[in-house]
Amino acid sequence: MDKKRLGRGLDALIGAADWDTQAEVSIDRIQHNPFQPRKHFDMDEIASLSASVKSHGILQPLVVRSVGEDYQLVAGERRLRAAQDAGLKSVPIRVVDFNDQQAFEAALVENIQRADLNPIEKALGFKDYLERFNLNHEQLAQRLGLARSSITNLVNLLELAPEVQDGVRLNQISEAHAKLLKGIKNKERQVALFKQIVAMGLSVKAAEGLVREEKDGPSDRPADTNDTPETAENHKTAHVKGLEDELKQKLATHVEIKLRAKDKGQFVLRFETNDDFERLLDVLRK
Repeated sequence: MDKKRLGRGLDALIGAADWDTQAEVSIDRIQHNPFQPRKHFDMDEIASLSASVKSHGILQPLVVRSVGEDYQLVAGERRLRAAQDAGLKSVPIRVVDFNDQQAFEAALVENIQRADLNPIEKALGFKDYLERFNLNHEQLAQRLGLARSSITNLVNLLELAPEVQDGVRLNQISEAHAKLLKGIKNKERQVALFKQIVAMGLSVKAAEGLVREEKDGPSDRPADTNDTPETAENHKTAHVKGLEDELKQKLATHVEIKLRAKDKGQFVLRFETNDDFERLLDVLRK
């Protein structure tokens, strides 16, 4: 069977002529899709769908492929879970003759069409597909009917620190926030800025300014070079060093005054834990 472009949706991959059979089978004979990119399901949504299934049954057959004497799900993960939750003994199915690559593509496109699949799950699904079938971003984009840049931007989110990725999964920050943070190469600073964005509830525009300041300054560098070089210290006046010491005592943390010109510079406050960050934030807000 010729593979189809997915740009028009799942129907572009699964056409009416592709059905081998349609039947009703025991739900115990249907395996979950091993290529399912979605790892977290909204249990309230499943419960709501389950209530509908109890009342009206499964209105749209599950798409499956044959695996030995049983079947493996291709599309319809929510309906399968809702049917299991509703206690159904059997469900309607349509059987297609799909190989692994086509089954994976169907799982991807079914979820891409849903806005609630978070960007990290999409990125992991794309990355798994690319590695499994040895394709590049352009080839996958063509198969899914997406722009190549969309594939690349999502996959690149997997370069973020794990804590920041979790923030995207939990909707603490948006994909746009995450793209900004990816520009910070030092993972420790990246996590620190992520926490600051979440704690302050910053918009993407406000976060962009914060990230720009970070990139303009010298702090986006490896952790072992965070201490001010001795040569820079030697250019500070006794007055500036005295102010640093005073602020260190007052704030109980490392404080550095970075001078760039006669009337320009930065105050740099260091925090090592989330509690430390919250404490400093409370002081600054007073």
